Amino acid sequence: MPSSNSLFDTIRYFKDKRLLSIFCFGIASGFPWVMTGSAMSGWLKDEGLSRSSIGLFGLIFVTYSINFLWSPFVDRVKLPFLTSKFGQRRSWIMFTQIFMVIATYQLSQVNVSEQLSLVALLGLTIAFFGSSQDIAIDAYRIDILAGDHNNYMSAGSAMATAGWWTGFAGLGSIPFLLVDSPNWDWSDAFLVLSVIMAILMVTTFIVKEPTNNREVELDLIQTNYLKVLPKQGRKPLYILLLLPTIFGSIIYANIGYPAWPENFIPNSYSFTFITLFIVLLLVIFIQQLGHLNLTIRNINPLDTHQVPNVIHKITAWLLTTLVAPIQEFFDRNGVKLALSILLFIFLFKLGEAYLGRMSIVFYREVGFSNSDIAYYSKMLNWATTIVFSLIGSVFTIRYGILKGLFIGGIAMGASNLLFAVMALVGPNKALFAATVFVDGFTSAWGSVAFVALISVLCNKTFTASQYALMVSLGTFGRVMLGSYSGIVVDWLDGNWALFFVLTAVMVIPSLVFLYMIRKPLTVLINRNSSKS
Repeated sequence: MPSSNSLFDTIRYFKDKRLLSIFCFGIASGFPWVMTGSAMSGWLKDEGLSRSSIGLFGLIFVTYSINFLWSPFVDRVKLPFLTSKFGQRRSWIMFTQIFMVIATYQLSQVNVSEQLSLVALLGLTIAFFGSSQDIAIDAYRIDILAGDHNNYMSAGSAMATAGWWTGFAGLGSIPFLLVDSPNWDWSDAFLVLSVIMAILMVTTFIVKEPTNNREVELDLIQTNYLKVLPKQGRKPLYILLLLPTIFGSIIYANIGYPAWPENFIPNSYSFTFITLFIVLLLVIFIQQLGHLNLTIRNINPLDTHQVPNVIHKITAWLLTTLVAPIQEFFDRNGVKLALSILLFIFLFKLGEAYLGRMSIVFYREVGFSNSDIAYYSKMLNWATTIVFSLIGSVFTIRYGILKGLFIGGIAMGASNLLFAVMALVGPNKALFAATVFVDGFTSAWGSVAFVALISVLCNKTFTASQYALMVSLGTFGRVMLGSYSGIVVDWLDGNWALFFVLTAVMVIPSLVFLYMIRKPLTVLINRNSSKS
């Protein structure tokens, strides 16, 4: 619903000091995408790799689309020597940043043309810990703003978006400027990137750890599981076995069905077979989980309970950690609305993914230099995104998250058409600047509303788990399908104009779907706002 605050009151939300820490963590969140995204693409392009190879190299970003698999452990596992001193959120952020610094430094020491496999491994390492860092940073942002009105969440989303683009576009211009300078190459640039990543760790030492009653809530859930598990036999173990089997099947499909038994099932049926297999497992999983939770809800406090053994305790911990976040999301929203929300999240930024993955290659093929890319694609985009993230959040606070999503989605699709014009006109710097400006504005506007929506939908007991689950779906569309963007361009015989028209059309299904679920989604957002 639209806010009754004046414009001045709306802007006052940004005076909150917590937003500065969110901005700084946003920088650290966006920066790993430079090392494994734009800078990596530029390096591989200069080494002579094809468009298709560069696009497929982006499959290392699969870690961002499946990080929900280990996100529950960020909510529950305490890191030795770190958690007691820095707290649950800061300890995990620090842990991931240390490994990214090491991996980036090692990347600066390899020869790309001779050690391409090692480059891929180190890139995968950075992506893995970068995606894990995102889990903890997003959870920190939601936790630190928990208990306040949704308007604070919108303001926090703006600062997170502005910070992310500062890390990705602002700091992302540095390697391109360096490699265009005499006596600098990509190895030197990645050495500088490792130093910058180390500097970004300072924020983790300075900020305060958010406080909440998560442990109390989780202990209560685990206690309820312990009350019923001794009477359930092996059924809870089946639930725990089903979940990794489902996740493993999804990962298996994403990496191209290795060692597929084509003698029994033709390769042409692999997708259909795996899909039906996953659906069957999901049906069984939901049935078993529903039965277990029904038993928990019918617990009689006067009943005597068997003493749980070690197996029961381990099972209860795993159920609380891995299963309870998913169950709570579907119980709170209902299966139909929950699935609808997840489908919209998957579709919303699909077109942007195809554009983003091939943008550096497109700029180079059109005729722009590394310096042009640094100044226009990175630095101008950075400034534009910061400004319009704030403007977009003011609009979202005043008129609501859903209107922000509609306007942002339409604008994102329309802005892609300017890239089609660039493909026809050629290396015109004025057009380049105008296109980057419009693209940065629309992307920032849509991202603020998108992040605000996901943040509001999280239960504060399972912040890391549920936020990572929803973001992973969106990232899955951007990473997995976006990785085939180079193949699409080749299939179009290098027709960049037509390619960008297709990316503009891709936003339409998500907006149609959002319109269909607007009413129940509005009720859900308002309900969560009233609890804040």
